[in-house]
Amino acid sequence: MGDVGGLAGRTALVTGASRGIGRCVAESLADAGARVWCLARSRTEVEALAADIGGEALVADLTDDAATWGALDEMVDTLGGAPDLVVNSAGVFGIALGSKETVAAFDRALAVNLRGPFLVNRALLPAMLERRSGLIVNVGSVAGRKAYRGNAAYSASKFGLRGYHEVLLEELKGSGVRATLLEPTSTDTSIWDSLDPDANPKLPNRDQMLQADDVAQAVLFVATRPENVRIPVLQIERT
Repeated sequence: MGDVGGLAGRTALVTGASRGIGRCVAESLADAGARVWCLARSRTEVEALAADIGGEALVADLTDDAATWGALDEMVDTLGGAPDLVVNSAGVFGIALGSKETVAAFDRALAVNLRGPFLVNRALLPAMLERRSGLIVNVGSVAGRKAYRGNAAYSASKFGLRGYHEVLLEELKGSGVRATLLEPTSTDTSIWDSLDPDANPKLPNRDQMLQADDVAQAVLFVATRPENVRIPVLQIERT
């Protein structure tokens, strides 16, 4: 991943690729020349995206281990190994006080936002380590380092992701494989549609949020650094 001029000839996996940050990441990487494998649970949306960017579609829900590992095996078999870049951008979000949050919603936040990246990395990391090259980008959140009311489930998952990522950094030292945790502030995607933040004075207005492409450009920046450059954490804020 050391070609600072682009990603021609490189391969990438993007989870949560059918919408929001994941979609913008997939499009940006493809524009930079990478062959992108797009993973999402919505077949129609992910296949349309893959067709648009000249990539490949993988259909799986990250809460389904068998489906996820089967999709990743399909990619590895086609590539003959792990991709050069893995971007864990799939995520779920909701707002509820800890005293009112449902167990099901809490479990899903952990399953998608924390266990999902672990599952993907666990499947692909051994081949990266054997090859002694590769880059993993875990998309976290400002809520993984700062507490907000109503974020019990989401913050638990993102704080957990940050903890997992920090251990991963220690384990990757000297291996040739790199990892970056992106921590964007609120980003204007469809996860806010049902919450209508503009009508809630306790939430940021959408025009004050980052755009999904801002985060995608940060991924592209990390992915095009020379191989001797490591960016452990990158915090992203709206000016």
